[in-house]
Amino acid sequence: MDFFEKLEDTISTKGREVADKAKTLAEIAGLKGQIATCEDIIRKNYLEIGKLYYEEYSDVPEAPFEKQCKAIEDAQRGVRELQDKIDMLKR
Repeated sequence: MDFFEKLEDTISTKGREVADKAKTLAEIAGLKGQIATCEDIIRKNYLEIGKLYYEEYSDVPEAPFEKQCKAIEDAQRGVRELQDKIDMLKR
């Protein structure tokens, strides 16, 4: 085999390797996107469970949830107060 045939084979082999690597990287990126979508669904459902719990039991939260329920109440009160200030400034 002469030099140019070896060069051609090497270039062809490397080209296939690069193409295969690009396909693999594209597949990995797609799978990571699917993982992110699944994690987003999980996160949204965790939030919904928490919201439903809060709406149902915020008046008498169980011990592990008292701190978070109090923080939500305080934040809601803060939002109302700030909204009142905005409303007063708009008058």
